[in-house]
Amino acid sequence: MLEAFAQNLVYGVLIGALYGLAAVGLSLVFGVTKFLNVAHGEFLMVGGYASFWLFTLWQVDPFVSLPAAIVSLLVLGAVFYQALFSRMVKLTEGVKIQNTLLIGFGVSLILQNLALKLWTADTRSITTAYSGQVFNFLGIRFPLVRVASLLIALVLVIALQLFLRRTYTGKALRATVENWEAATLMGIDIHRVYLLSFVMGAALAGVAGALVGVGYSIEPGMGMSWTLKSLVVMVLGGLGSITGTFVGGIILGLTESATGFIALMAGGGLTYKEVVGLVLFLLVLVFRPEGLFGSKEG
Repeated sequence: MLEAFAQNLVYGVLIGALYGLAAVGLSLVFGVTKFLNVAHGEFLMVGGYASFWLFTLWQVDPFVSLPAAIVSLLVLGAVFYQALFSRMVKLTEGVKIQNTLLIGFGVSLILQNLALKLWTADTRSITTAYSGQVFNFLGIRFPLVRVASLLIALVLVIALQLFLRRTYTGKALRATVENWEAATLMGIDIHRVYLLSFVMGAALAGVAGALVGVGYSIEPGMGMSWTLKSLVVMVLGGLGSITGTFVGGIILGLTESATGFIALMAGGGLTYKEVVGLVLFLLVLVFRPEGLFGSKEG
């Protein structure tokens, strides 16, 4: 029993890392631009399909194809930003959120139906020669592919933190978060800053989608569930905290895994673990709206 519970917690950490990586992209976009892009999950789905088809058609290893997923989502993000989101830059924060929410729903429907038309509703996954390999430690199995995904997610989050804190462009992004009008007066081109943050968020979603495709499965309707999880994680970790958001993903993965295991042992179903994210979301909003790792304002 204890070993099975520990095994479930390991799986929770591994899926939680992907929750965190997906949510970091959404948090970055919302933190800098105040655009609530609910099509973020569809960007993740596109990244998964990009990696899947590269592997299926040309046998490109899914980890080798990560740069291709990044490039494809950079282009896709730039196209949608320039065509739709760029018009929202100088609106007030409340209007930005409302308008981009509606735009995001439209983009979500477009990408989901386009994926259905092109690739059908079949669930797909990337199965490589090493997909089933595991290594054991203290009697607990660690799937090689999912551990590699965890390490890649960690590297990307650390690299993003260093970029935001050590580079001039990263500091420009942070200045825009504080006050975009003051940043404009200091010579920062907020249109470029907004575009950069948007495409970086899309690229992170693309990487998360590719890793989901190799470790789990992808299908055209997966976007909304990943967007909801990213929103939960973003609120749980705290807006503006990249590290907090990633840790929030780990917490959600652990909580879902533990809840599912306990419910299964009690004779319930695994569907209970899907409810726990929404419960966490509501509890954090009520008792700590700034998130577990966010800072209080005022």
